[in-house]
Amino acid sequence: MNDFLQYAVSGGPVMWLICAMGIVAAAVFCERSFQLHRERIDSRDFLAGIFNAMRRGNAGEAVALCEETPGPVARLAALAIRRRDEPRDRLAADMEDAERIEIGRMERRLAVLAMVSAAAPVAGLIGTLQGLLSSLLAYRAALPLADQDGIADGLALGLATTIAGLVVSLPAQLGRHVLLVKIDRLALDLRDARAEFLHFIFGDGSAAPGGGVAP
Repeated sequence: MNDFLQYAVSGGPVMWLICAMGIVAAAVFCERSFQLHRERIDSRDFLAGIFNAMRRGNAGEAVALCEETPGPVARLAALAIRRRDEPRDRLAADMEDAERIEIGRMERRLAVLAMVSAAAPVAGLIGTLQGLLSSLLAYRAALPLADQDGIADGLALGLATTIAGLVVSLPAQLGRHVLLVKIDRLALDLRDARAEFLHFIFGDGSAAPGGGVAP
């Protein structure tokens, strides 16, 4: 382990590039994970409160509740309340557009994780090839008294970059999949909220979240 750290420290520009990609990927994952966790709410309870306020004819209170609540479901609900007088097809289209915008917002910077997971192994391979090349050049320059230790150091340095590239790539790929699962759950909440709102506004007005009927 100590030998690997020694080679990692002396890995040169390629190793520093891999380390920088790892830091960026970690920062993106932490920021996105925190934001998605913050925006996940209990959509059933939230919609129940919104619908109760609207049944009392207090649309202003419903909008205020949406503005006080974080997350894409609350923003979608606020849009539906403000445009509730539109025809059904128009409102449905507006909500679908808003839903796509919210999903795009949640997927922001995920491309960075995909880029890191793909680029880190390539950078590691470049470092390995550089190590092999330097070893071969050192071997040729030292002939006929080649220094095997110097050749071995060059090879080890090159392999260290490959290991570092894989160590950075795997967590970035796993982190991206974890975030996509969180986004899929929020997207499902958005679709359910859109269906509930359309049924509430254009149905009999007694729909409760989850497809039930309010008492």
